[in-house]
Amino acid sequence: MVVGIDENGLSFVVFGTVAFSVVISLLFLVTRGSDSMYDHIGQGGISRDGDYGGASAQSSDSPAARAEREQEIRQMLRARSERLVRRGLPALDIDAELERLLAPADASDAHEGALVEEVRQLVVARNERRVRQGREPLDVEAEVARTLEELDP
Repeated sequence: MVVGIDENGLSFVVFGTVAFSVVISLLFLVTRGSDSMYDHIGQGGISRDGDYGGASAQSSDSPAARAEREQEIRQMLRARSERLVRRGLPALDIDAELERLLAPADASDAHEGALVEEVRQLVVARNERRVRQGREPLDVEAEVARTLEELDP
């Protein structure tokens, strides 16, 4: 008699759990709308109304955005300067460094020498492969300029 009660109790728990799961699953299927919060994950913005993202976000060229960017760069430069001073090195000239970072890059000065040299080596190697294949070699300087242009966003 005791065995029968345990089996009935266990089967009640199992069937009850299955029935509850089916009911909840059906409820989710029926009530799931097309505008779920989970559908917006990864689309940017923090709030549901788009207060911090989307069309209402500041333009990256607006004066407020530029001022905020300059302020953040200045904070990072101050922190770097403080770390240098703690290590016993001379402090950074924050204003000069900020001007250097925010100055528009000239076309000739846009790439570091190491990057240009690496691209040149790549073009020379590509030309050697072309010659081995019996094809005409490319102009190295023109290919370096074209490749560097492709790398720029």
